[in-house]
Amino acid sequence: MSATFPVTKRGAEALKNELHRLKTVDRPFIINAIAEARAQGDLSENADYDAAKDRQGFIEGRIQEIEGKLSVAQVIDPAELNAGGKVVFGATVDLEDEDSGQAVTYQIVGEDEADLKLGRINISSPIARALIGKSEGDSAEVQTPGGIKHYEVVGVRYI
Repeated sequence: MSATFPVTKRGAEALKNELHRLKTVDRPFIINAIAEARAQGDLSENADYDAAKDRQGFIEGRIQEIEGKLSVAQVIDPAELNAGGKVVFGATVDLEDEDSGQAVTYQIVGEDEADLKLGRINISSPIARALIGKSEGDSAEVQTPGGIKHYEVVGVRYI
């Protein structure tokens, strides 16, 4: 993991909520499930016990992963950015495909927050990398699986 982990304020809250759920709901539930499986006797052929132990390993691993990310998180509130109209992490960018005229809007976010259906793209994606540092009116060239696409930056917002 890098020295800092950029995440929007919304993304940090989502990680904190997941961590809280893992610690207060999932972890106690799985500890109880393991206890119940143990009570059934012979553990060598107990599929419930094996499944519960596997799930416990996943939960504990995810808790460690989230705690690690939050410990190095650089939380960025897009509404507090003053980037002078430039595309930066957290910015919402309105684009127009220069060939088709189709308009799209993306917010540039961290890896855990990326969700294309919601218009949130990973900072390390090719389109985000092509947009960083651009301003309204600039053109960005993006290498996509379907070939090179050209986008015009129509607007940059910090919301």
